[in-house]
Amino acid sequence: MEKYQMGEVIGRGAHGVVHRGLDLKTNQTVAIKKTHSKHYKYGIPSTTIRQISLLKEMEHDNIVKLLDVISNINNECYIIFELLDLDLKKFMEIYPEESMDKHRIKNFLRQILSGVSYCHKRRILHRDLKPSNLLLDLNGYRVKIADFEWAKKFDIPFGGHTPEVVTLSYRPPEILLGSPVYSTPVDVWSVGCIFAEMAMRRPLFDGRSKIGQLTKIFRIMGKPNEKTWPGVSSLPYYQTYFPKWIPKNLVEFVPNLELAGVDLLSEMLCLDPARRISAHDALEHAYFNDDYDDVH
Repeated sequence: MEKYQMGEVIGRGAHGVVHRGLDLKTNQTVAIKKTHSKHYKYGIPSTTIRQISLLKEMEHDNIVKLLDVISNINNECYIIFELLDLDLKKFMEIYPEESMDKHRIKNFLRQILSGVSYCHKRRILHRDLKPSNLLLDLNGYRVKIADFEWAKKFDIPFGGHTPEVVTLSYRPPEILLGSPVYSTPVDVWSVGCIFAEMAMRRPLFDGRSKIGQLTKIFRIMGKPNEKTWPGVSSLPYYQTYFPKWIPKNLVEFVPNLELAGVDLLSEMLCLDPARRISAHDALEHAYFNDDYDDVH
C-alpha cells in the first residue's frame, strides 16, 4: 500500500470497510475498500474476486470505476475505486426537496437504467440494486452503480442462481416466491422500486419478512394468478390463501409523477417477469421524451 495513504472510514459493508484515501503519485482522492479476509478460511471472499473481475471488464459513465487492486501475503485485499460524494439514499435524506424534483428524478432514473442496460448487454446481473448502492457525483449529478459483490455473469438458459439476493425492499416477486430461474427482470424490478422511492421518499414495499414483503407487493399490485402470470401457481412459495387483492392505481402512491412516469413504473413493477419491461426498452419509454440531461 505504499502507493496510497489511508484516511478515515467512510463506509462499512458485509465484506469490508471503505476508507477515504489518497493516491500519493497523482494526488487524487480515492475510495479504498479493505476486505475482511481474516473472517474467511480461504482468504479473499469469492464475491470480492467476482466483483473485481466484473468491474475490470466494464467501462461506462454510470458504473463506478475500479482504479487498482492490491493484495498481499496475508490475504488482505485493497480495492481502489474512484471517490464520489455520497449515495442516493443519503442524497434523499440530506436534500429532500431537491431529490423530489421531477426533472431530477427523471435524470437519475435515465442514468440508472443506462448503467443497468449496459450490464445486461454484457450478461451481468447486479442482484443488489438499492439507493445505497447508487453513488452520486454532485458535480454534474452523475449517478454510478456500485457494489457488485452479488453480481453474476449469466448464460442462456438461466438457472441455478441463489435465492438469497437483493435487499428485501427491492426483491422481486419471482425470487420471493422461490423461482429457481430468474434473469435480468430482477434488476428492473429493483430499479422500479428505487424509482418509486425517489418519488415518495420512502420505500413502496417495506416488508419485514419474505411473507410480509409479498403481502406488501400483492396489496398494491394485486395477487397474481395463472392469467396474469402463467406458471405462478407452481412456484414453491405461492400460497392460495393469500387474499385475492386487486391491483391499485399507482397514481395514489406516486402523485409526484406525471402519468407517463406512472405508466413506466407500472411496466417496471409488472409481477410477471416475462412481461416486465427491459432496461433497454424502458429508456425508450415516452417518459423520457423530454431531455433533462443538463439539469443541475
